[in-house]
Amino acid sequence: MEASLKGKWIEVQGYKHDGSLHRIWDKVYVIEETKDYIVVVSKKTKVIEHDFRMRTTKEPAVMVFFKDKWMNVISMFKKSGITYYVNLASPYIKDNNRLKYIDYDLDYKLYPTNDIRLIDVKEYGYHRKKYQYSDEIDQILKYNIKKIRKLMENHEFPFIDEKIKEYYEEFLKEEEISNKNKSINR
Repeated sequence: MEASLKGKWIEVQGYKHDGSLHRIWDKVYVIEETKDYIVVVSKKTKVIEHDFRMRTTKEPAVMVFFKDKWMNVISMFKKSGITYYVNLASPYIKDNNRLKYIDYDLDYKLYPTNDIRLIDVKEYGYHRKKYQYSDEIDQILKYNIKKIRKLMENHEFPFIDEKIKEYYEEFLKEEEISNKNKSINR
């Protein structure tokens, strides 16, 4: 059994179906790890795109990666409230201090108004041909589109604002303790 990543800073790597690197979150903090999922927090995190463009995230986010579900969720703290961005993606794998997954283009957004939008449908169609997604992958993703929408509509985990806020508050406390320890050791 692999060691827990809880309390560690790690890297998240998203790939495309052909194995090419799609996106890297350079440094995220693991706030919880269970047998089913890993929760990480990002705050002003460097993101490196497939074409080597770099940006820093503007708002804090809590991200949930699942071991057996075909999605990962980025809960972004915006002025209007929490916006959930859902990547239809393979379950994650752990590789040393990295989480890795395959991004399958289709995405959902759940807004603070409870409006739900499926996005990047054309991108999915294009990449399905380009990367030759199997019929099995296509069926898995279409099944999960329906399943994820129900989770969103019913505000089931991870689409629970209070729980996402708790994760972020826990991160802030751990960050504060870490900063105090650093200043004491100087």
